[in-house]
Amino acid sequence: MTVEGLSPMTKVEVVVRTADADAVARQIVSAGGTGYTSLPGVTGLGHHGAHAGRALFNDQDSLTLTITVVPDDRAPALIAGLREFLERRPGVMFVSAVSVSRPHYFQ
Repeated sequence: MTVEGLSPMTKVEVVVRTADADAVARQIVSAGGTGYTSLPGVTGLGHHGAHAGRALFNDQDSLTLTITVVPDDRAPALIAGLREFLERRPGVMFVSAVSVSRPHYFQ
């Protein structure tokens, strides 16, 4: 769907152990991403069972969701790097097409 005045981009969302979140952020920046949002302490149910946020006094044992939006031409390098990372570490990645109202924020 194309909406007048919006620019197409690619959104990448990655859920990893909090201990691995910095590596994901570095991958985003090295692939040309201009920013990201990290949400620590996410909870859910998945392939490895239930995850209930962070344990008291143990931030590294929780999960973090990192979200970024990149121009479509930067997405393949980012996705390839994250796929390689996720072959060695637990986590999941979601990729979707999005439209943004301020494309210069992502250039």
